[in-house]
Amino acid sequence: MGLDQFAKVRNPKTEEVEEFHYWRKHNALQGWMENLWKSKGNTGEFNCEPVELSLEDIEALHEDILDANLPETEGFFFGSDTSRDESRLMDDLSFIRQARQHLNAGKQIAYDSWW
Repeated sequence: MGLDQFAKVRNPKTEEVEEFHYWRKHNALQGWMENLWKSKGNTGEFNCEPVELSLEDIEALHEDILDANLPETEGFFFGSDTSRDESRLMDDLSFIRQARQHLNAGKQIAYDSWW
Protein backbone atom coordinates (compact mmCIF):
# COMPACT_ATOMS: atom_id res chain seq x y z
CA MET A 1 0.00 0.00 0.00
CA GLY A 2 1.07 3.54 -0.54
CA LEU A 3 0.59 6.65 -2.57
CA ASP A 4 0.32 5.94 -6.32
CA GLN A 5 0.08 8.90 -8.69
CA PHE A 6 -0.71 9.10 -12.39
CA ALA A 7 -0.83 11.64 -15.19
CA LYS A 8 -3.28 10.85 -17.94
CA VAL A 9 -3.78 12.40 -21.35
CA ARG A 10 -7.16 12.59 -23.06
CA ASN A 11 -7.68 13.23 -26.73
CA PRO A 12 -10.96 15.19 -26.91
CA LYS A 13 -11.49 14.18 -30.56
CA THR A 14 -11.35 10.43 -29.97
CA GLU A 15 -12.10 10.32 -26.21
CA GLU A 16 -9.05 8.06 -25.87
CA VAL A 17 -7.36 8.27 -22.45
CA GLU A 18 -3.97 6.87 -21.58
CA GLU A 19 -1.55 7.11 -18.70
CA PHE A 20 1.70 8.83 -19.62
CA HIS A 21 3.44 9.33 -16.28
CA TYR A 22 3.58 7.54 -12.92
CA TRP A 23 4.98 8.47 -9.52
CA ARG A 24 5.20 6.46 -6.31
CA LYS A 25 5.04 8.17 -2.91
CA HIS A 26 5.92 11.63 -4.22
CA ASN A 27 4.05 13.27 -1.35
CA ALA A 28 5.22 16.83 -2.07
CA LEU A 29 3.72 16.60 -5.56
CA GLN A 30 0.54 15.21 -4.01
CA GLY A 31 0.38 18.21 -1.68
CA TRP A 32 0.88 20.62 -4.58
CA MET A 33 -1.86 18.92 -6.60
CA GLU A 34 -4.20 18.88 -3.61
CA ASN A 35 -3.70 22.62 -3.15
CA LEU A 36 -4.48 23.12 -6.84
CA TRP A 37 -7.56 20.88 -6.60
CA LYS A 38 -8.85 22.91 -3.65
CA SER A 39 -8.12 26.20 -5.45
CA LYS A 40 -10.46 24.98 -8.21
CA GLY A 41 -13.32 24.85 -5.68
CA ASN A 42 -13.16 21.22 -4.60
CA THR A 43 -13.61 20.07 -1.02
CA GLY A 44 -13.29 16.83 0.87
CA GLU A 45 -10.60 14.19 0.74
CA PHE A 46 -8.18 14.33 -2.18
CA ASN A 47 -8.02 10.61 -2.90
CA CYS A 48 -9.10 9.15 -6.25
CA GLU A 49 -10.11 12.67 -7.30
CA PRO A 50 -8.62 13.76 -10.63
CA VAL A 51 -7.61 17.35 -11.23
CA GLU A 52 -7.38 18.74 -14.76
CA LEU A 53 -4.17 20.62 -15.46
CA SER A 54 -4.04 23.66 -17.72
CA LEU A 55 -0.90 25.00 -19.34
CA GLU A 56 -0.89 27.71 -16.64
CA ASP A 57 -1.00 25.01 -13.95
CA ILE A 58 1.93 23.20 -15.59
CA GLU A 59 3.94 26.43 -15.76
CA ALA A 60 3.25 27.15 -12.07
CA LEU A 61 4.26 23.60 -11.14
CA HIS A 62 7.43 23.93 -13.22
CA GLU A 63 8.38 27.10 -11.37
CA ASP A 64 7.69 25.55 -7.97
CA ILE A 65 9.74 22.47 -8.86
CA LEU A 66 12.71 24.58 -9.96
CA ASP A 67 12.42 26.78 -6.85
CA ALA A 68 12.18 23.68 -4.58
CA ASN A 69 8.83 25.06 -3.45
CA LEU A 70 6.73 21.90 -3.30
CA PRO A 71 4.95 21.64 0.06
CA GLU A 72 5.87 19.19 2.78
CA THR A 73 2.95 16.78 2.79
CA GLU A 74 2.26 14.03 5.28
CA GLY A 75 0.01 11.03 5.09
CA PHE A 76 -0.03 7.54 6.55
CA PHE A 77 0.77 5.91 3.19
CA PHE A 78 2.85 8.77 1.75
CA GLY A 79 6.39 7.79 2.76
CA SER A 80 9.14 10.20 3.77
CA ASP A 81 9.11 13.87 2.74
CA THR A 82 9.94 14.48 -0.94
CA SER A 83 9.71 18.29 -0.91
CA ARG A 84 13.49 18.67 -1.21
CA ASP A 85 14.25 15.34 -2.91
CA GLU A 86 16.56 16.28 -5.78
CA SER A 87 16.55 12.70 -7.06
CA ARG A 88 13.00 13.33 -8.33
CA LEU A 89 13.89 16.50 -10.22
CA MET A 90 14.63 14.94 -13.62
CA ASP A 91 11.50 12.80 -13.49
CA ASP A 92 9.35 15.81 -12.58
CA LEU A 93 10.87 17.85 -15.40
CA SER A 94 10.23 14.99 -17.82
CA PHE A 95 6.57 15.10 -16.81
CA ILE A 96 6.49 18.87 -17.39
CA ARG A 97 7.94 18.44 -20.90
CA GLN A 98 5.45 15.71 -21.80
CA ALA A 99 2.50 17.63 -20.36
CA ARG A 100 3.40 20.75 -22.37
CA GLN A 101 3.61 18.69 -25.55
CA HIS A 102 0.19 17.13 -24.97
CA LEU A 103 -1.45 20.44 -24.08
CA ASN A 104 0.09 22.21 -27.06
CA ALA A 105 -1.29 19.42 -29.26
CA GLY A 106 -4.82 20.20 -28.02
CA LYS A 107 -5.08 17.32 -25.59
CA GLN A 108 -6.21 17.41 -21.96
CA ILE A 109 -4.09 16.44 -18.95
CA ALA A 110 -5.29 15.17 -15.59
CA TYR A 111 -3.49 14.14 -12.42
CA ASP A 112 -4.99 11.39 -10.30
CA SER A 113 -3.85 9.45 -7.27
CA TRP A 114 -4.94 6.92 -4.72
CA TRP A 115 -3.67 5.77 -1.39
